[in-house]
Amino acid sequence: MTGNQIRNIVVLGGGTAGWMSASYLGKALGPAVNITVLEAPAIPKIGVGEATIPNLHKVFFDFLGLSEEEWMRECNASFKMGIRFINWRTPGAGEATARPHGEGRKDHFDHLFGLLPEHGNLPLSHYWVNKKLAGETDEPFDYACYRQPPVFDRNLSPRYLDGTRWASYAWHFDANLVADFLRRFATEKQGAVHIQDTFTEAEVDHGGYITAIRTETGRRLEADLFVDCSGFRSLLINQVMKEPFLDMSDHLLNDRAVATAVPHDDEANGVEPYTSAIAMSSGWTWKIPMLGRFGTGYVYSSRFASQDEATEEFCRMWGLDPETQKLNHVKFRVGRNRRAWVKNVVGIGLSSCFLEPLESTGIYFVYAALYQLVKHFPDKNFEPILLDQFNREIETMFDDTRDFIQGHFSFAPRDDTPFWRACKELELASDFREKVAMYKAGLAVNMPVTDEGNYYGNFEAEFRNFWSNANYYCVFSGLDFLPEHPLPALGFRQETVESAEAVFARVKKEQEELVRTLPSTYEYLRQLHGR
Repeated sequence: MTGNQIRNIVVLGGGTAGWMSASYLGKALGPAVNITVLEAPAIPKIGVGEATIPNLHKVFFDFLGLSEEEWMRECNASFKMGIRFINWRTPGAGEATARPHGEGRKDHFDHLFGLLPEHGNLPLSHYWVNKKLAGETDEPFDYACYRQPPVFDRNLSPRYLDGTRWASYAWHFDANLVADFLRRFATEKQGAVHIQDTFTEAEVDHGGYITAIRTETGRRLEADLFVDCSGFRSLLINQVMKEPFLDMSDHLLNDRAVATAVPHDDEANGVEPYTSAIAMSSGWTWKIPMLGRFGTGYVYSSRFASQDEATEEFCRMWGLDPETQKLNHVKFRVGRNRRAWVKNVVGIGLSSCFLEPLESTGIYFVYAALYQLVKHFPDKNFEPILLDQFNREIETMFDDTRDFIQGHFSFAPRDDTPFWRACKELELASDFREKVAMYKAGLAVNMPVTDEGNYYGNFEAEFRNFWSNANYYCVFSGLDFLPEHPLPALGFRQETVESAEAVFARVKKEQEELVRTLPSTYEYLRQLHGR
């Protein structure tokens, strides 16, 4: 190593992004690098829940050497096998809570984790579309092609009581507990320095690089590299480095949220092994179940609902009193910085980019950026090629996700309110229009590239191809947006089409066996958490 090696890193901001950054960089770079986290004195927060995607453990916690059971117990974590979308085709958000599980509720569909079954070197989605368009089946795509939906209906677990896992899954947890857990890990086991103080200003040299930051109590913190985890304020990237933020509200209308935590009788009602995304008059509400409570929030557009109107609709759905319930009101910006890395400052988390959490990508954006930062880690020369490549990767990741989320709103049949009608008028990005055209033509969109699909396989491949064919089919078919015709090649493979019926039958048999033998999610979590 040369004298140009980076030795000192300052992370501005704690929270989930800050402590994920400190612990990940501490593990990746080792004791040769000193890491300091400057965190403003804690403000009490409501734990409204965080939902994730399945590669979180493999890419982040496993990399840190932490077992799933260890960090789950520390963070009141529960399981998530996918997202159940409710009332995205028809009005009536309040009805979503009236019946347990999914009984009698017609308007729901599931976006599921895991690999879509294949037959004849084609995903099962092509055979389902062939049957659907021919009028040979009324069964929804998710129930026909995946094992999980009947398990969702009964709140069953992705693991047997002996720990055997039968499905891909992600997690729900309290993000405040995760931040606290990682703070202890980074400071006690990796030697990170934790300073509680408030940032006031940065010192910048003649080349535009930050050399030190100052605090309210007079501290001066020097570093070679600064990681901006200061949230929406983006104190370093936007305010000091003057990097422009690219507003993308022309693609997504939602810019506000009201959120809270709600007590829950798990023994009486069970714990759902999925995130709910419930369509509302001017947006949607998340429900993230954990033991003893669930986190929930209404993501809405201020163009179509005032804070008071959104709060009233949200509280009415859950039977809450807006005068006494503790609520978080959040204003957020939709978009990304033009560049996530500028000179010696890297934005991670909200300071870099933000999309509403419809597909649970908030935490993913943090550790995906950390992965790319380590891959492109510089010395003090900060070679432009490293920064440019990092920024291209972040741009692609964000824009592809933005487009996929926009598709949820653009192709949703709901048109009962001004919000839902306005969503149909937004223009789609050119790359996304091409993917939609492929889907309409019956072609596969971004086929999976590993044995376990784009969630558990090679992270580098996943990063470049995040939203797979299965993702598109789960969401688009769930919204009643179908290809215009089956894959043309199936017309020459009648024998393969007929033999695909055995795959559909196998899915049904596996569904029945799982329903018969699995423990409830509540039962497994009680065992895991020792409650």
